[in-house]
Amino acid sequence: MFLNNYSKLQKRESLLIILLLVLSFLGRIPVILSLGDIEIENEWTILLNNLLNHSTLASTRFGEFLLPNLWMPPLYAYYLYFFTFFNFEYQNFILLILFSQSVLASISVLIFYKINKFFFSNKISYYSSLIFSFFPLFIYASGQISSISLTIFLSMFFYYYFFKVKKYKKKIHIFFLGFVAGLLILVSREFTAIVVLTSLYLFLFCKISYKKITLILLITIITISPYLVRNYLIFDKFIIHAGFGYNLWKGNNPKSKVQGFETADKNLKYNIDKIPKDKFYRINENKIYMNEAINNIKNDPKRYLVLYIKKVTSFFFIDSESSYPNYYNPIHYIPILVLAFTSLIGIFLSNKKSSDFNYLLLIFSFQSFQYFPDIKFI
Repeated sequence: MFLNNYSKLQKRESLLIILLLVLSFLGRIPVILSLGDIEIENEWTILLNNLLNHSTLASTRFGEFLLPNLWMPPLYAYYLYFFTFFNFEYQNFILLILFSQSVLASISVLIFYKINKFFFSNKISYYSSLIFSFFPLFIYASGQISSISLTIFLSMFFYYYFFKVKKYKKKIHIFFLGFVAGLLILVSREFTAIVVLTSLYLFLFCKISYKKITLILLITIITISPYLVRNYLIFDKFIIHAGFGYNLWKGNNPKSKVQGFETADKNLKYNIDKIPKDKFYRINENKIYMNEAINNIKNDPKRYLVLYIKKVTSFFFIDSESSYPNYYNPIHYIPILVLAFTSLIGIFLSNKKSSDFNYLLLIFSFQSFQYFPDIKFI
């Protein structure tokens, strides 16, 4: 009798999972067809064209010299490159990418459901996953040629395997946590710090042995090692990204608002123009932006402290001074405000003694106080 009931519950859950996947995928098709990107733009088209035409990951050209990429995390460029092997017509190639991102988004919803089950019943997990699946920005992201869908996909796996490692401490879970962590570092800059924070948390608060923590970090390093070795051979140093100084300056210059400002003044342009056009260009450029941002903050700390508070507030809620097109479309800002207020209520009502909750709060706080993603709006 017990086995029979258990089998029925398993079948019911399997049907719900299939329904969740199907709804998530089908719900993105109208958005892709009506609002989706129709071409690859900006830095992604430069990286992809150089991979196709010169077999090198380069973001800038100085005459005949192709500057090796250190600016953009590389994984999404290779993701785009993978689909060129199908030899589709250009528009079909774009659709293939967008539909593949819809598949990634649908799988992300499934993993989100599994993460929810660490905390809630099947029913609550299912409905929260539906809400996640149809959150407007998440749906819209599938129609963009951007790394957002890939980042969310890998992030869901990362947090899922975090809880697996914490609960079961199995080597297979440790392997996948380290592997996914490496992929995330190659697709999103801030995940280097998140991997370090996660490892410290597992060691200090979850009593995971230092040997297992070392194994996680070792697998992470092995995963990113091809790109690390490539950069060492080119730049004579182990480096993954060289854009932190620019990002800091973008958010901390005299014309910056919450969303940043990207046009350099004459003095800054002059200093950048003097940089030798060699393979160390990005590294030296990054130093100039870094020094400029630090000087700006030192010269007017009050302004940048107020701006920083506005950034954090905007991350939690909305940016009251945004100039992004269609930012104030109610389809965008109403769900964000609802999510913001319900999340705050959830934080106050949650079990503060739960190590799972404390970890999620740590990561959420870290991302809130340092990460302000750019995104196009409906």
